This record gives sequence, structure tokens and C-alpha cells, in this order.
Amino acid sequence: MFFPSGNAEEFCDHVFRTFDMDKNGYIDFKEFLLAIDVTSSGTPEEKLKWAFRMYDVDGNGVIDLQEMTKIVQAIYDMLGTNSANRPQDSSEERAKSIFAKMDENGDGQLTQDEFLKGCLQDEELSKMLAPGTS
Repeated sequence: MFFPSGNAEEFCDHVFRTFDMDKNGYIDFKEFLLAIDVTSSGTPEEKLKWAFRMYDVDGNGVIDLQEMTKIVQAIYDMLGTNSANRPQDSSEERAKSIFAKMDENGDGQLTQDEFLKGCLQDEELSKMLAPGTS
């Protein structure tokens, strides 16, 4: 699959960063096992907390519209332009829609609580942002 914008590589970097819990630049065996456990057999809430850490690109504890747009674009790119699973709206439109649904206090940032609540209440969002949670 061809990714002209480099978003697939960025997406992989975000996933790696999320798995590298001690931030030493390596995924050791323990981190690997924890990642596999959370992503395969974790509860929906555990999977969503993991997804939140991945979307919080700068690690400041909140997700802003720019971070969400980057990750949504990477997901769209990985689905490919001809995929039947790819949504019809743009990544920017989808990110704005996600914010409209989740940003309860309207501050332009999603806290982990807002993210979890929004995903758990909206099956479509949950499937897109953290596959395997529902």
C-alpha cells in the first residue's frame, strides 16, 4: 500500500510510542506482552485508554483537533482510497465531527474522560478510534 503523505509511518510511530511505556526508545518483552494483552483481550475501557494515549501525540494529557485529524488521516490512509470500509467524509470533517460529539465543555480539547465517555456512548466512534472495543 502506498502512503504519499507518510501518515502510515507517523501512525506506526504513535503506536510504538504508546507501547514504549518507559520511553527508552525500545519495546522490551514486558511492554510487548502488555501491549498484546491490552489490544487483544483488554476490556473496552482499557483499549480506549490505550487509544487515548496513542491519539495524545504530544503527551500533554489532552487530544486537540490537530492531533485527532493527524491520526484520523493516518487511519484513512491505511484503509486505502478504494476500501469499502473508508468513510466518505474527509479526515478533517471526521475529526471535527468527533470533537462536536465528545468535547462536552467546548474547550477544543478532549480529556481522557471525555474520550472514554464519547467512545463508549457511540459504537461507530468506538469502532473507528479503537477497533475491537465493541
